[in-house]
Amino acid sequence: MELQTLQLERSGGIATITLNRPDKGNAISMLMVRELERLCRQLDDEATDRIVVFRGSGETFCSGIDLLDFPPDEKPDVRGFSRWERACRTIERLPMVTIAAIDGECAGGGMQLALTCDARVATNRSFYHLHEVRDGFLPGMGTFRLAKFIGLGRARFFGMTGRRMQAAEAEILGVIDHLCAASDLDEAVKTTVAAFGDIHPDAIELVRRLFDESFEIAYENFLGCFLAAQNRAIQTDAFKSLIKRAHEQGKTRPRSL
Repeated sequence: MELQTLQLERSGGIATITLNRPDKGNAISMLMVRELERLCRQLDDEATDRIVVFRGSGETFCSGIDLLDFPPDEKPDVRGFSRWERACRTIERLPMVTIAAIDGECAGGGMQLALTCDARVATNRSFYHLHEVRDGFLPGMGTFRLAKFIGLGRARFFGMTGRRMQAAEAEILGVIDHLCAASDLDEAVKTTVAAFGDIHPDAIELVRRLFDESFEIAYENFLGCFLAAQNRAIQTDAFKSLIKRAHEQGKTRPRSL
């Protein structure tokens, strides 16, 4: 696939997607959105990678939406925003672990991209903000996601003021999972990749969905969702192999063979 705004590197089951508009602060254009959608569908269809890492080129992760995509002499419409939200949802539903490797500014849609990932590794010079309210529009479905990480009160404050959240504060609030020096970002990503180990992709997809649904539905309804997901999980070869090892070793928690 020929890419103009993204770069793709694949090695050892890890796909690295780099936002590649360094002269524009890696701003999200409609071309980038379309390429991101196509690339995620390709990774999903091929199912050869177990980890996807998102990065920014240069010293910026992402400065947000590219306002130059809006013609100055036409009435703005919401279709571009809708397309971006679909792309974010596609990332959230990938059947592999997703990691955001963040350096520098992470703003607006860039922050939303980071929140869609399963883990966030960041440098101590990174910073975060939903600046849209200062410019007269809304921070997308960041209004939906951010409160799940930091609580409703704090999310309202940052989303309604557009104030910058520095790296150390982001780690304390739970936005960042692993904070490191800029020179250590690659090693920190490797450490985070290793933390996920060889987790079964079906289990990743199902447990992620359950965590998301836990914020949205009542316990009784969630229980039904969990049982349906668990039933799917225990039909896999991975669970059947686990049971077989338990009987062979005579242990309730068998070691891997």
